[in-house]
Amino acid sequence: MSFREVSRALAVLLSTLALAACAPRETAPRQATASTNVTAVSFYPAQVGLSWSYLPEGEALTSPPYTLASQGATLFGDQAALAFRFSGRGAEQTNYRQISDDGQFLLGFTKPGLTVTLTPPLREYPPVNAWRAGLSWSGQTTVRVISDNKVVQEGTVQYRYTVLEKRNVSVPGDTRDVWVINRQISGSAASLFPEANQNFWFAPYAGEMRTPEGLLQISRNYRGS
Repeated sequence: MSFREVSRALAVLLSTLALAACAPRETAPRQATASTNVTAVSFYPAQVGLSWSYLPEGEALTSPPYTLASQGATLFGDQAALAFRFSGRGAEQTNYRQISDDGQFLLGFTKPGLTVTLTPPLREYPPVNAWRAGLSWSGQTTVRVISDNKVVQEGTVQYRYTVLEKRNVSVPGDTRDVWVINRQISGSAASLFPEANQNFWFAPYAGEMRTPEGLLQISRNYRGS
């Protein structure tokens, strides 16, 4: 091949590369996301718009997650409450809580077609300044399952929580100190709660890093401290 032919071939190649560089490129579709600075989040995170994603321990991160979303203030019966919607893979449950520096209390929850009330409310967490290894609290509550405005099931639940230790753990996308808590549930209505005897992890400002159902927190829509 002559020098002129080589030059012509090189010019054609450079022209082709230039056109390819100018061609429009496909981009990934933008996603609706939200982010809240942790300074706006309470010790027991409950601000409206916060959300957390969870997967069963051991599952691939590409698996469809469960989502917990804080929906803000509402009424549960005649009581002021904060609503938290848990959904994914066919699950659908909204938990109603009262939360303050005095602790976190579960008033009850709803599933499609059912309302479950707890009287008195079940204490899930202690006062903010009470956390320490060895701390425990317990109680009993009456559980009523209501459908079509009728009580279709009634029973009792006895519960006991014990703070076992403070531990540093790593989950996808985060490493932090958590409180390891053991929860024991018994009574005639215990089947309405997951795992009668289970350990889970709570991290201040970040929520449950491991739930009583054995789900690991894989992400949340706000930054951690």
